[in-house]
Amino acid sequence: MEEQTSRQQEEEKLVQQAYEHLEQTYLHSRHHGNVEPIRKAFNFAKQAHKGVRRLSGEPYIMHPIAVAQIACEEIGLGSTSICAALLHDVVEDTDYTTEDISNIFGEKVAQIVDGLTKISGGIFGDKASAQAESFKKLLLTMSDDIRVILIKISDRLHNMRTLGSQLPGKQYKIAGETLYIYAPLANRLGLNKVKEELEDLSFRYEHPEEYASITQRLSGMRENLNAAFDEFTAPIRERLDQQHIQYEIKARIKSPYSIWCKMQNKHVAFEEIYDILAVRIIFDPKPEEDEISDCFHIYAIASNIYKPHPERFRDWLSHPKANGYQALHTTLMSKSGRWIEVQIRSRRMDEMAEQGFAAHWKYKEGSKTAKDSENELDKWLHTIKEILDDPQPDAIDFLDAIKLNLYASEIFVVTPKGEFKTMPAGCTALDFAFSIHTFLGTHCIGAKVNHRLVPISHRLQSGDQVEILTSKTQKVTADWMEFATTAKAKSKIQAILRRERRELQKKGEEILADFFAKTEREPNSLIVDRICQLHAMPSREDLCAALGASHIVLGDEDLAVISDKSGGRRTQWSRYLSFFKRGRNKQAGQQETGEALPPIDRKKTLLLSEETMKRCIICDECHPIPGDDVLGILDDDGRITIHKRQCAIADKLKTTGGNRILAAEWDTHKQLYFPATIHLNGIDRLGVLHSITGVLSQQLNINIRQLHIETNDGIFYAEIQLEVHDVEDLTGICQDLKRIAEIEDVKRF
Repeated sequence: MEEQTSRQQEEEKLVQQAYEHLEQTYLHSRHHGNVEPIRKAFNFAKQAHKGVRRLSGEPYIMHPIAVAQIACEEIGLGSTSICAALLHDVVEDTDYTTEDISNIFGEKVAQIVDGLTKISGGIFGDKASAQAESFKKLLLTMSDDIRVILIKISDRLHNMRTLGSQLPGKQYKIAGETLYIYAPLANRLGLNKVKEELEDLSFRYEHPEEYASITQRLSGMRENLNAAFDEFTAPIRERLDQQHIQYEIKARIKSPYSIWCKMQNKHVAFEEIYDILAVRIIFDPKPEEDEISDCFHIYAIASNIYKPHPERFRDWLSHPKANGYQALHTTLMSKSGRWIEVQIRSRRMDEMAEQGFAAHWKYKEGSKTAKDSENELDKWLHTIKEILDDPQPDAIDFLDAIKLNLYASEIFVVTPKGEFKTMPAGCTALDFAFSIHTFLGTHCIGAKVNHRLVPISHRLQSGDQVEILTSKTQKVTADWMEFATTAKAKSKIQAILRRERRELQKKGEEILADFFAKTEREPNSLIVDRICQLHAMPSREDLCAALGASHIVLGDEDLAVISDKSGGRRTQWSRYLSFFKRGRNKQAGQQETGEALPPIDRKKTLLLSEETMKRCIICDECHPIPGDDVLGILDDDGRITIHKRQCAIADKLKTTGGNRILAAEWDTHKQLYFPATIHLNGIDRLGVLHSITGVLSQQLNINIRQLHIETNDGIFYAEIQLEVHDVEDLTGICQDLKRIAEIEDVKRF
């Protein structure tokens, strides 16, 4: 009993210390107003969550305090948001209602808590339609009060910091959801620091070994990086001091997740990442309106000391990024012969870069910057609303459409009247047309870019002046989806195509009904399936759409099909379906007698052994092999598809099928073979192919499944499909092939 009392007292002390730290943080912030509402919210939440614990074992109230701390300290929100953060789980987890919150804390706090309650429990539930609907709610609340999503991001950040107490399958689901949605949202709202931490935490749980390896290497490099930073910045500091500029210079070390992404995308080793160190110069302008000219002045000082890279100059001062980011970026050649990126920004720009304009635009009323930021935010929210007005019927397509608007880099395009419009990099003339008006996009036949006629598929460059050309007779076609890159254009084109398809299906249904009426037969599903088979149509909907478009016409062959008097004999189509189902069951380890697969214990890690692999399917997209970090996705039939944790398909499934995710580990002990593909290139000399096949077949006894090789101007490129036991085998093969003198590079595909 004494031990329990002592523990309660210790917990009470920890809770009080956490709250006092929050209160002090608020009092030292830009707001430093009345703490009484915050204290009141804390006491209310503490009482409401009394006796409840998190999975980690700590009192539940520690979570709302931590969320409020993040909202205040790291995002810069004020007392209303802090109160809402402290209360964000009260309505969902207790008997209190939104009306109770409104009566005690006021309408504004209640509205924010209500918004947070509507999107609680993570963005996604069990069913795809519910997931898309839940995400729509989240985005719609942003336009009502941006603080809702900012507190939600704070909530997710704390959940990620304490993710260790969850089961592995749950960890993959939450980490995947964070990378797919929350990190891009934080980036789009200018929360760079939060975005980087969310990415690194997700990386830590999805790929713990790679995360540990990179962080360990970064730690080992710290001394050398510090020495390089001091050597590089010393002459810059001297010149800035001579000019009496108030400044601060910081080293920016590339995050583990960014390093890993570059290693994956560029297929390079850690030692080949050369931009790990960057330098950030933050200055205090005098007066404030001279901050842009001061940026260029500091750039001139630095570029007089070190030679700048001619193609790595980025000016985000006159035209900020869509998330409000402003800075001048250049890359300079150091005395030691390495390129180092230098970021130059004012104190205000630095604050906006770290905390995002979304948190501050309401607090900087009257300033030009605030109005510009507010306009940018409003434009983005307006684009999101347009997508929400006509969402994709499929949750994955809907999420992809939104994601296009979250992570795009920006270019600036000029209208014929000289107005600048922000567009995502890689956009086409068709995207630009839809960005101005749906009617303009729907009837777009081409464009004049810099007074030169171009097709709708033409990709725009920053600074292009674009005039859209239209015709009333122009119609949207399916191939337009290949020309569209923005979420808005894609969603509008799909909406038009869906509407036209519905009209064609309706017309086709009438044609089908008339056909059956003339033959005096009932249009049952078996007969319709036979007609679909005859015309190679996957479904009744496709058949009707083709009929409505006059792509096919029902005739004598269809009469013969529906008049089949086989008396129970199976058609070729039904035999095929039976065989397909039987083969699929066999692949998944099911008995042909229809015996159900044994249930999976989702709380345990699935060991991928020779026995369990009988019910598993290897993902065709990422081709995992033993040694890769993997997870399993359980389907309705009890089959498990094995994906790499970074697989693009798995990324989507994490966000839409969280309850189907299984933690998985390999347990094959070199008893099974798996297909793997390697790419090689090098100098094309006589006998190089013989050397390659000799190493694989004779020395290593590797079975080559397929080999493709081509040469171009003395360089050869080869793609080889092999059968290997695991990643260790593949690594050894690559190392042995690299010893061939003519081979320049070998990498797994």
